[in-house]
Amino acid sequence: MNFKDTLEQNPIFDIVARSAEEVGFKTYLVGGFVRDLLLKRPSKDIDIVCVGSGILLAEAVAKNGGNLPCNTFKNFGTAMVKFEEYEVEFVGARKESYRRESRKPIVEDGTLEDDQNRRDFTINALAISLNKENYGDLVDPFGGVDDLNKKNIITPLEPNITFSDDPLRMMRAIRFASQLSFDIDSDTFDAITENKKRIEIVSGERIMDELNKIVLSPLPSYGFKLLFTSGLLELIFPEMANLHGVERREGKGHKDNFYHTLKVLDNVAEKSDDLWLRWSAILHDIAKPATKRFNQRVGWTFHGHEDKGARMVPGIFKRLKLPLNDKMKFVQKLVRLHLRPIALVKKEVTDSAIRRLLFEAGDDIEALMALCRADITSKDGNKVKKYLSNFDFVESKLIAVEENDQVRNFQPVITGELIMETFDIKPSKEVGQIKDQVREAILDGKIKNTLEEAMPFMINIGKELGLSEK
Repeated sequence: MNFKDTLEQNPIFDIVARSAEEVGFKTYLVGGFVRDLLLKRPSKDIDIVCVGSGILLAEAVAKNGGNLPCNTFKNFGTAMVKFEEYEVEFVGARKESYRRESRKPIVEDGTLEDDQNRRDFTINALAISLNKENYGDLVDPFGGVDDLNKKNIITPLEPNITFSDDPLRMMRAIRFASQLSFDIDSDTFDAITENKKRIEIVSGERIMDELNKIVLSPLPSYGFKLLFTSGLLELIFPEMANLHGVERREGKGHKDNFYHTLKVLDNVAEKSDDLWLRWSAILHDIAKPATKRFNQRVGWTFHGHEDKGARMVPGIFKRLKLPLNDKMKFVQKLVRLHLRPIALVKKEVTDSAIRRLLFEAGDDIEALMALCRADITSKDGNKVKKYLSNFDFVESKLIAVEENDQVRNFQPVITGELIMETFDIKPSKEVGQIKDQVREAILDGKIKNTLEEAMPFMINIGKELGLSEK
């Protein structure tokens, strides 16, 4: 198989080939770019391996490309040159050996064969020659093309060695399966199960990078089912693994919250690529195991799981090395509020209840409604149709109330400073009490959020609390 015509369509490869000849290194295009080329998937990350110094080759390429910036990483023997939208990484061919207690390899210079032997999967061990004598020829020592055609993920060498050497490869196997909708070879998957404990020596940041790619895959439930079946999920994300299972008592059982969560996640994934909306789906019922109770009259209940779940979010984000910023607060808010729209489906729902939801959800109201719609996982088509119709009604009410009252993200005109100045008092519990009552009155529709209506209301509350105007 030869890719000469394909390579000639991109000037980068001609520059790399000429530079390689200039420095005298055998050079190859390797890894994910080759895989994606065969799969006809777009890819902007290009990996180049040479039998020699990757840094020296990169510097020659940067010069021949028109004095492009070249970032070198001498500790790792790698370099990166950016060609417009492409990032091209260079490394010298190497062979690796590992110590049992570490995933950091002992690295030595090697041949192309050594470099392909250390690759994680056959589909990533493909190379295309950039050398003059066989330019464009595919080098496929492990049958990677056949595995691509079979949609099969398998390690090039014995899988137990592959995963023991670098345990992150277990996550990568599941990530590629989830991204590409491939199967994992049975022996390879068995080796993941056998070596799952080795994941504990991998940094949380690297695990999370792979997990987020699974979350963002087209059908994320597939990746999570593989994580669960292999035993990895229990080690890296026990709260989610704990959702699995159905308990029965007196003939009454509850739904399996693990599979329900995966269905909600897939429903969100059909509509949105937003990583944090998908994390909201993952965590929306995360506290159900902790709040599960059995009642003889009604069966199983999970009262307060939305509030407890919201309180769990920061701890989960911290342990999983997810950002503790506005992204975390967004997820926390959606977990806390995800039952609220369901409670508003009655025709007699008050404008006050709608105002409160708008106020609390703010600019995230559309994301919240998307999560709520995704949370409808019944197999009863009529029930689903009824719930979706109810949500249509709630959304129409949200639009009408917001147009009239503009309470989304509103700030009461009565501030703490204004209260203290009016009554000549210092910060105190009375200031908080007045602010709360003014806000509640606005949300209840008793007064408008204007100084004209809010000031007299504030003064009356102050008098009730024994305060007098300055």
